[in-house]
Amino acid sequence: MKLKLKGIIPPVVTPLLNSKNLDVAGLERLIEHLLTGGVHGLFMLGTTGEATSLSYPLRKELLKRTSELVDHRIPVVVGITDTSLEGSLEIADCAARVGLDGVVIAPPYYMPISQEEMREYLENIAPKLPLPFMMYDMPSCTKLHMSVETIRKAKELGAIGVKDSSGDLAYSYALIQEFKDSPDFSIITGTELFLPETILQGGHGAVAGGANLFPKLFVDLYDASVERDLDRIAVLRGKVMLLNNTVYRVGRHNSSVAKGIKCALSAMNICSDYMPMPLRRFGNAERGKIERYIDELKVIV
Repeated sequence: MKLKLKGIIPPVVTPLLNSKNLDVAGLERLIEHLLTGGVHGLFMLGTTGEATSLSYPLRKELLKRTSELVDHRIPVVVGITDTSLEGSLEIADCAARVGLDGVVIAPPYYMPISQEEMREYLENIAPKLPLPFMMYDMPSCTKLHMSVETIRKAKELGAIGVKDSSGDLAYSYALIQEFKDSPDFSIITGTELFLPETILQGGHGAVAGGANLFPKLFVDLYDASVERDLDRIAVLRGKVMLLNNTVYRVGRHNSSVAKGIKCALSAMNICSDYMPMPLRRFGNAERGKIERYIDELKVIV
């Protein structure tokens, strides 16, 4: 049951043909693209994977296909966050059944809950999980910014790490400080621009959405950070900033990053850009911008 997470772990896009069917060929191309880029793990059914918009049968098919395609070459963890404990356990059981490696838990969404309620939730779900579990702090989507005390409680219950997508660098540093004497407890940033700071301060990696597009760029930035090569970090982060200031900035809504990544993958002929409701794919004008940005980034990156 030991699982050590570190390095670049992309939150993998879910390639779809329509609301009921996976883009299976696209999923295969995407996974091989990521593995060829040298990533250290995969995170399925995360925010970028549009998990909450997918039916349970579709989520389960994605996990089965992913397990077959990855074939234990790198660890695969699965987001199981749901509105009910039973729903989370159903996906966790599927992940274990198809041979994946771990699960990721964020606070149940929709109803705002307290830190105390989250800790009680963890006390109930942790003993029932069939795989190692990691915490996921995503307050913009869950309405709860988990305290360091809540993460400490999760660790006491068996958590192997935390993905911090709060965007709060001081909080990330507090997590690193709190668990500095627990080297097997992984501190993973979900804000890809924070990757160097996370590693230099003693953290372990990043769940980087942009790694769907340019996995080697993020692997190189991780390696430079581990080596504390500040000059190389500056060059590579500049390239990540270009991605941030182009592909992520098309569109006017908070969903623009997920839409931009999926549209860019389509422009790169890797997978379909179909998005399940309530999201929708970019139109022709936005897609044209993405295509131009990807052509430019391919040369630079």
